[in-house]
Amino acid sequence: MTDEQARALGACVAAGGVAVFPADTVYGLACDPEDEAAVAKLYALKGRPPAKPAAVMFFELVCGDFGGLLPGGVTLLLPNPERRFPLACATDPDTLGLRVPFLAPVGRPVLQSSANLAGGPDARRLQDVPEAIRAGADLVLDGGELPGVPSTVVDLRTPEWRIVRQGAVPAERVEAARQRMR
Repeated sequence: MTDEQARALGACVAAGGVAVFPADTVYGLACDPEDEAAVAKLYALKGRPPAKPAAVMFFELVCGDFGGLLPGGVTLLLPNPERRFPLACATDPDTLGLRVPFLAPVGRPVLQSSANLAGGPDARRLQDVPEAIRAGADLVLDGGELPGVPSTVVDLRTPEWRIVRQGAVPAERVEAARQRMR
């Protein structure tokens, strides 16, 4: 994503819009994680059940690099004792899914989900994003072809990190990061 695209993404989200954007792994949908109408629109475009949590994506390192995993193709499940971003956490307010795909001047966190229909294939190219999603979005950014492998989801809520979904970051790299954090 170019700096210009990153600023456009931030402006769209700040205005209450939903954007299709190129992440580091697959195309994503983004909106303001604290805007109930925008979150509802994002979920409706995807056909995602409202009770299913989504990640909050940051474009700056807000809490360390977690042993070198951030920025990168991981989603970290973290304890959320302050219950921040309740619209993203849905039915599990004590857990926050956090992503930092790359550093960019977006200027704000976004609620993020992959730009596909719920349960559908991940989009590597903009034309792989379903037409209904592209047509319903307020901003569509083309970043060319992406790797096409979703993020690795790592549960960090216990000392023994657990991979919930294998994806872009191999298990060996997650384990090496866990060892560095000890």
